[in-house]
Amino acid sequence: MDLNWFRDLTHLAKTANFSQAAVMSNVSQPTLSRRIRALESWAGVTLVDRAHQPVCLTDAGKQILEAAEQAISRLDSERQQILDAQSVPDQYIVTFGAQHSIGWRFYPKWLQAFEEAYKPILSRLRADDLPNCLRDLCDGHVDYVIAYQAKEQGEPVERFAQLDKPLPPLESISIGSDVLVPVCKPRNDGKPLFDLDDASVELPFLNYGQDAYLATVIKPSIQSALSTRKLRTVYENSMAGALRIRARDGLGLAWLPHSLVAPDINAGLLCQLENPSWSIPLDIRLSRNKLSSNPLTRDIWAYLSRRQTIPLVLDRSELDD
Repeated sequence: MDLNWFRDLTHLAKTANFSQAAVMSNVSQPTLSRRIRALESWAGVTLVDRAHQPVCLTDAGKQILEAAEQAISRLDSERQQILDAQSVPDQYIVTFGAQHSIGWRFYPKWLQAFEEAYKPILSRLRADDLPNCLRDLCDGHVDYVIAYQAKEQGEPVERFAQLDKPLPPLESISIGSDVLVPVCKPRNDGKPLFDLDDASVELPFLNYGQDAYLATVIKPSIQSALSTRKLRTVYENSMAGALRIRARDGLGLAWLPHSLVAPDINAGLLCQLENPSWSIPLDIRLSRNKLSSNPLTRDIWAYLSRRQTIPLVLDRSELDD
């Protein structure tokens, strides 16, 4: 499997034309077609709807492309960080672990604001499911974990990770906030395709996998608020980005972080169901293993503990950019 195949798929998604995509990839059209088919063979599913004109990606194509773009971005970032570290080998690389949806939009803005207030640091990000992030924190593979925690949930988020050994002493501080909002595709008149206030209709529900932390956050709120309404799960995925694609395609409604879907709402690709009682406030918390630190990570922690709200918490207007 060649990473250039995913770049070909990106070009095809942008142009909806094999010839134009081949020009962007600097290859012949037959070569690009062969590489797309090789990618489909590797994926085991059809990624491009060739019967549609102009051509477009299938649902599977959209999902795998979004995952690939995140992976390629991370690889490029890791490569640059490795090169930077080799140029200054005595500098420590601070490693953050974060849930996928946090790493997509919140983390880059937060890191920029942090470095402007503190000082530039060499850093890398590992975006993964929460249990894996917490396992890496306990094993010393990352210095900090950035994760969502329900504001009204007293149990620390690290208790969600069912590790096969006792947890070391962990502590966390709040560095931001977000809110899970119910979203779906809009109708032609701009109103939501689905109506949560209509108790007579069963609604298609795009849910997080049972092992996803956000599923545990949503479940009690939904059970309480929708006691007389029915949600029929039609798709599950632990990644909010995958649910976002399904919601944009009109396949159901999903509770997604506002920071992730704000650009889609502004562009009219998604709309938020307006009843504020359906929204679920979240803290964004930074956690560390107190037994695993060095002078730099201890200094960063002390700085954040003193100044976690100035200027590091991004407000809604910044998240909407």
